[in-house]
Amino acid sequence: MGMILEHVTKELNGRKVLNDISAVFEEGHVYGLRGYNGSGKTMLLRVLCGLMYPTEGRVLYDGKELGRDIEFPESVGLLIENPAFIGNLSAAKNLELILSLNPKSCTEERIEHALSSVGLAEAGKLRYSRFSLGMKQRLGIAAAIMEEPRLLILDEPTNALDEDGIKMAADLIRDMKSPDRIIIVASHEKEFLNSVADEVIEMREGRIQTDEK
Repeated sequence: MGMILEHVTKELNGRKVLNDISAVFEEGHVYGLRGYNGSGKTMLLRVLCGLMYPTEGRVLYDGKELGRDIEFPESVGLLIENPAFIGNLSAAKNLELILSLNPKSCTEERIEHALSSVGLAEAGKLRYSRFSLGMKQRLGIAAAIMEEPRLLILDEPTNALDEDGIKMAADLIRDMKSPDRIIIVASHEKEFLNSVADEVIEMREGRIQTDEK
């Protein structure tokens, strides 16, 4: 059934950071969200995944209202702003800790697959504190995808990535696309979004303007 936004407005300190947004995100599609700092795109992602609720309007996921019928989408993977993990634990142990919140998903195979998918297969035993910025970003992406969520939200996934990392991120997003999944990728990089998204949404001053590819 997908995700529907109905006249969503979010106010912070008396200022509208999201202003009367209505949109539909359908399963089987990759959506690009483009905008520069202050455009409201990260705030919109927080509202979409239930980390914040609208001041006005509502967000429906599979017909259920976030903040009323459910607190969060039932299956969601997130990378919003800078990923943070426990420094003295290995990459694999950090992912295991996250998966332990859902014991049915906590398998060694799932962790190994996630690390391999982002090019960290050889770094699973390395402590997070020894990771470069690019490796930290890759681990953040691994954490977002490892449970194969029905809603995948990636905020500036190419941050700190080199050319090979950017290609990895693009290939991974294409591979993750499926008929029962919604993928939303926010970035200020127009070329990257155009390479992965079926539809690009321009965000300015808390409003969106849809631009079909």
